Amino acid sequence: MIQTESLSFSYNSNTVFSFPNIKNNVSEALLITGNSGKGKTTLLHLLGGLLRPKSGSISIQDTTISSLSEKELDHFRGKNIGLVLQQSHFVASLNVLENVVLASWLATGKKATDKAKSLLKQLDLENQMYKLPSNLSVGQQQRVSIARALINEPKLLLADEPTSSLDDENAFKVADLLAKLSKEYKASLIIVTHDQRLKNKFPNQLNLN
Repeated sequence: MIQTESLSFSYNSNTVFSFPNIKNNVSEALLITGNSGKGKTTLLHLLGGLLRPKSGSISIQDTTISSLSEKELDHFRGKNIGLVLQQSHFVASLNVLENVVLASWLATGKKATDKAKSLLKQLDLENQMYKLPSNLSVGQQQRVSIARALINEPKLLLADEPTSSLDDENAFKVADLLAKLSKEYKASLIIVTHDQRLKNKFPNQLNLN
């Protein structure tokens, strides 16, 4: 479960965002929408601990991440937060399987190879796991990102515009996968997007205006 209170962020004195309070439970999905410039990605980066709030608090389960040190936050994020970002940031020289396994090793010091294979198979990527990410389609790369985000069984799954570059068929596949897997892994799912196609998929919505 994730909960925020009185959250705000400032890039400079001219750009200040104040966000509504959020409460999203285990296995629930929240769709955050809004026009460009309203702070959707900023909010997601705050929730993922990639940015520090100007004020307010962010709690995941019983941990207030906004009060953790940088080292504590890095450790907590690796074990408890799965990120599906707009840019996948794969290690270009590693194949698909190695990229997913790397996420487990960085977080735990152990290589969860069998688990990575199982996840990739579940995401219909069994025949792609020994290819380089650059040789995959955009839709396949997005599914690899989901596998990497889930490898450590996070309590919170965050997705930033996960469908914006996909055609209708793949967009709905990715949306369904995120919803299904968040329930299966008992993760709180938050998606930020301007993709209107997702509005009918996720009834629990927050619009930033």
